[in-house]
Amino acid sequence: MKAAVYTLGCKVNQYESQEMLGLLQQHGYEPVDVKDDADVYVVNSCTVTAESSRKTRQTVRRLRHDHPDAVIVLTGCYPQAFAQEVEQLREADIVLGNRANGELTARLEEFFADRKRIAATRPHQRDDAYSGGIITHFEGHTRAFVKIQDGCNRYCTYCIIPKARGFSRSKPLEEIRREVALLAENGYKEVVFVGINLSAYGRDIGLNLCDALETAEETDGIERIRLGSLEPDHITDEVIERLAGMKKFCPQFHLSLQSGCDKTLKRMNRHYTAAEYAALCEKLKASFPGLSLTTDIIAGFPGETEEDFDETVAFAQRIGFMKVHVFPFSPREGTPAFGYPDQVPAAVKEARCAKLQSAADAVRETFMRTLAGQTVDVLFETAKDGVQHGYTRNYTPVSVAASQPLTGQILPVRITGTADGVCTGILSN
Repeated sequence: MKAAVYTLGCKVNQYESQEMLGLLQQHGYEPVDVKDDADVYVVNSCTVTAESSRKTRQTVRRLRHDHPDAVIVLTGCYPQAFAQEVEQLREADIVLGNRANGELTARLEEFFADRKRIAATRPHQRDDAYSGGIITHFEGHTRAFVKIQDGCNRYCTYCIIPKARGFSRSKPLEEIRREVALLAENGYKEVVFVGINLSAYGRDIGLNLCDALETAEETDGIERIRLGSLEPDHITDEVIERLAGMKKFCPQFHLSLQSGCDKTLKRMNRHYTAAEYAALCEKLKASFPGLSLTTDIIAGFPGETEEDFDETVAFAQRIGFMKVHVFPFSPREGTPAFGYPDQVPAAVKEARCAKLQSAADAVRETFMRTLAGQTVDVLFETAKDGVQHGYTRNYTPVSVAASQPLTGQILPVRITGTADGVCTGILSN
């Protein structure tokens, strides 16, 4: 039988889709693209915003319409957080939720036996241990994501993720070591450690985030180690010192900001002030030559005034982020901020997003121009129309005109300029 997996959402979801593909293959299913005809379609959903859930419902219904005889499986964060709501989505034959991803093939066997709809979501428990396997390939990617942590204990007032993902839990160190070694054997030169609250790794098992990274530092074949999104208040002086001592660690930090205004940060239940965030950035810049910083910012949080927003814009400009992901506040049912007073009108949120993105893009352009004339190592990932695309160690995108295939190679490139938001360059001898 043929099976396809459709993924919505974050890097952790992408990793878990790869996990499920591996599980399906182990049980005799042939993996195919979601655009192809398949016997089974697995939708790995996101629910971080109401729009994410809407896209999930739309995807399930479209697959049912286009493939009326196929088995449709819905899993991921949406059914995990809103099991009763998903009960109305009858187009899905099997509903699991991310806590039950490992049951995928068993549930398929059960369904094929009697063709009766299965709803198998189970809520996360406080004493849950880390669950999940390991992957040996990351289809369609030159860099391999490695999930090492799940869940979150933070309860930011806008975020449904603790309900969708449960409490923080960490992958055992030996499993990480074995997984990274297998990925290296299969030709991956760069691994990206990811998690729901990645910087909390190890706190439940007496370890530290750096313990996980050191497994890759010690692995032959791995040349680059990168981190996913981090909570700034978890990046201690000890963590900085240990990371700075790793030769393979890439000097790029994605530090979740959300707002540069202390009043807004407090309403969000973030665990730092703008000044503490800025001080951390200065420490990182001093410790990692060639550092780049990226972040996420929410515009239009309930109660955010124009003065509060302008404070955030000025803060982002002062930090000098290489890239800012800008999002309008999206009220999420089930979170405290959903019912907060002083909701910002949609038109105002849209205007603020545009203003902040414009300011962030100008800072990004300035950052990238500073690389002109430098020779940097680039891991090439994709190619199109004779142009090869890749990333530097600090995650700056680079394009090079070259007829020969370069995907998967790390090569020196001399930066000559910028165009369309990326650096351009030529291969250096």
